Amino acid sequence: RSRQGGSHGTCRRAAGQESRYPAALRIERPGHLMPSDKAHFPGRAPIDAYGNGGFRFADMSHRGSLLIVPSGIYGWGVAAFDELTPEHCAAFLTELKRPAFVLLGTGMEHRMPPEPVRKLFAEAGIGLEPMSTGAAARTYNVLLAEGRDFGAGLIAVD
Repeated sequence: RSRQGGSHGTCRRAAGQESRYPAALRIERPGHLMPSDKAHFPGRAPIDAYGNGGFRFADMSHRGSLLIVPSGIYGWGVAAFDELTPEHCAAFLTELKRPAFVLLGTGMEHRMPPEPVRKLFAEAGIGLEPMSTGAAARTYNVLLAEGRDFGAGLIAVD
């Protein structure tokens, strides 16, 4: 549960490591995915560590929350569970093929998302699986290894 370096909304390779992955790409407006935004990491990669306000994946570290969809791993502008809105979740609706589901890491504890967020996913026919961020990160790695079609929104924890 540790993370190295990085500032909010950026990704960097871990100190002293040569990455086998492409260099991190900048997101113009963290948390708001637009068609022109670039992924920090194109595609998906296992979560190696979480905590200290961020995540490690693909030989890089990221400070802040993550939105993971088939096109890549993006910075997500949700710093705390209480900030979560349907607008933060719009990318899941455009990226995921039905039937699909989203793992939602809600922070240190399992919490139910606000009604407008639950309604958004229900009306779109996408399952929503809220759990603590630690449980969501572990579940994400298992489902990724199985090749499952899903998304993940992981709120960073300290």
